[in-house]
Amino acid sequence: MAWPRRSKATSAKASKIGRDAEDYALAYLQRRGLRLLARNWRWRGGEIDLILKEGDTLVFAEVRCRSDARFGGAVDSVDRRKRHRLLEGAALYLARHGGDVPVRFDVVAMALGADGFQVEWIRGAFDADG
Repeated sequence: MAWPRRSKATSAKASKIGRDAEDYALAYLQRRGLRLLARNWRWRGGEIDLILKEGDTLVFAEVRCRSDARFGGAVDSVDRRKRHRLLEGAALYLARHGGDVPVRFDVVAMALGADGFQVEWIRGAFDADG
C-alpha cells in the first residue's frame, strides 16, 4: 500500500507542530529539574532530540507528537528500529564526550488536542537491551 503524499503546506504545518512539541517538552523537563546538554544532536545514523542531565544521570529523550491516533500513538511510534538508533547514538555521544555515568532513555509522548499539548513522560522507557 502506498502512503499518501503530504502537500508542502501539510508538511510545513507538521514540522512546526513538531518543533513546538519539542520546545514544550524541553520546558516541561526543565521545570522538573533536568538540565539541557544538547538538542537535536546528530550523527550519521540519526538524531537524538534532547540530551539532558538529571543529577548524575545522563538522559537521552525522544520527543514524539501525534495529533491523530489512527496511525498509533506517540509512544507506539518509538519502535524497535528507532530504539536501536537511539542506543547507537547514545553510545557515540558517550564515546565522544566521555562519561562512565548512569544513562536513562526516556520518551516524552505528546498529544495535540484542542487545549494544547498533553504530556506523558515515560522515564526509563527502554534500556540498553532495546
